[in-house]
Amino acid sequence: MNNLNHIAFIMDGNGRWGLKRNKSRNHGHLEGVKTVKKIVEASIFLKVPIITFYVFSSENWKRPKSEINYLFNLIKIYFKKEINSIIKNNIKINILGRLKSLPPETRKTLTSTVKKTKKNKKLTVNLAINYGSRNEIIDSVKKLNLNSKKINELNIKRNLYLDLPFPDILIRTGGQKRLSNFMLWQLAYTEFFFLDKLWPDFSKNDLKKIIKKYQNIKRNFGGI
Repeated sequence: MNNLNHIAFIMDGNGRWGLKRNKSRNHGHLEGVKTVKKIVEASIFLKVPIITFYVFSSENWKRPKSEINYLFNLIKIYFKKEINSIIKNNIKINILGRLKSLPPETRKTLTSTVKKTKKNKKLTVNLAINYGSRNEIIDSVKKLNLNSKKINELNIKRNLYLDLPFPDILIRTGGQKRLSNFMLWQLAYTEFFFLDKLWPDFSKNDLKKIIKKYQNIKRNFGGI
């Protein structure tokens, strides 16, 4: 049975979920946040140590301004409302991405949340916001000051936005089978699970089924 340290999620399909129900894309994003909360609770129950959600990519700035503003306001409201529950449940929040470009109030809320939860240990929840994997690799190499002796796999890993165990599982909902510039360095030996379900329809049972499949996969990491 394979050890399970880290699950990453590409939460695709929120906007389409809302439109399919004759509502707005923003309504789909709101429902998507509810699914995030359910999966966090399920991860605690299933004793998954680390989970990472792809919240907003560096390419998502191409979306309509009204949708972008709604997403950042949703993030801000959620953490202000849920911070006490997050602390009570011993959940640590990390943010990965270029945060300087975020709206000041959103950035302030996220920074405060990270600070208030940094000592929590039951579950680590990483949120990729204004995140692009190519940017992350570039930023990591820049920290090495182009010193060729320092440029190796270990040092690049240490200088990624978060130095954590790489994901064992990647789950992408929404029917697409691509990585969309997400954790390209970290996913080299990750097991991929692509689902047609849209993110708001993803459930605890779906997660349990995927974990069960993962535990029975023979992982060779280049060996036999």
